[in-house]
Amino acid sequence: MTTTTRRGRRRDTPPPRTGSNEPEVLRGFLDYLRASIAAKVDGAPEPQVRTAAVPSGTNLLGLLNHLTFVERALFLGDDVTDWQATFQAAPADSVADVVTRYRETVERANDVLDGCTDLGAPVPRPRSGRPAPSIRWALTHMIEETGRHAGHADILRELIDGATGR
Repeated sequence: MTTTTRRGRRRDTPPPRTGSNEPEVLRGFLDYLRASIAAKVDGAPEPQVRTAAVPSGTNLLGLLNHLTFVERALFLGDDVTDWQATFQAAPADSVADVVTRYRETVERANDVLDGCTDLGAPVPRPRSGRPAPSIRWALTHMIEETGRHAGHADILRELIDGATGR
């Protein structure tokens, strides 16, 4: 993992060295990004962690809350009716609550993925009304979604307290 150096800077953790097969590469990069964004949010100060730093209203805690819902919808079959609402954590939720909920969701999602051997097969989640995407598509989408929001989180955390690095 990363270590903190002076002035809130972390040394960057390089991309993972994964196995040579497609599932190991996809899972390795997804877990790398998951750990990066959780670390970026963990320990961020209140109330700045939930304060919008840009006109769109995006805030650091909301990004991790949103990713929790994406993981749950994609891998666990949860139905989300208002995606915009997922970008705000509940006022009663502490930073630790949101980080813990995210990490627990990731663990549950990985339990599902551990049983998936065929990347072309649909994600094994109950969901009525529409077919599940392939595991390959779901992993690729989750890498894209997590990486995109991890980049946002990098900027927001630096604006909050100067912390940089993965």
